[in-house]
Amino acid sequence: QLQLVESGGGLVQPGGSLSLSCVASGFTLDSYAVGWFRQAPGKEREGVSCISLSGGSTNYEDSVEGRFTISRDHAKDTVYLQMNSLKPEDTAVYYCAAAPHYYYRGTCPADEEYDYWGQGTQVTVSS
Repeated sequence: QLQLVESGGGLVQPGGSLSLSCVASGFTLDSYAVGWFRQAPGKEREGVSCISLSGGSTNYEDSVEGRFTISRDHAKDTVYLQMNSLKPEDTAVYYCAAAPHYYYRGTCPADEEYDYWGQGTQVTVSS
């Protein structure tokens, strides 16, 4: 079964940090740009960040710019989302998704251009 698997979510206090990981099962990420998304209760899913195939280009949603860092390790076939200075409004289920690399054209691929999605990992920021 071809799928993405996220890990690293949990409960953290405001101001704390978490690192999420995204790995592929049944295929490899070496032809894909990867994005991170989140969906909070009662809200629509939103794009958080994305990274090009090479890892040399990244994009961030305004509210996470300067606090979150996306990266990838081709040797480990893993994409990471380092989240620092977390706020209660960052509470959501976080998903990773993979799009064919040519859909990254300087900005994140459109949602419909992602071929694979993970099941999500819960991030809760609360004191």
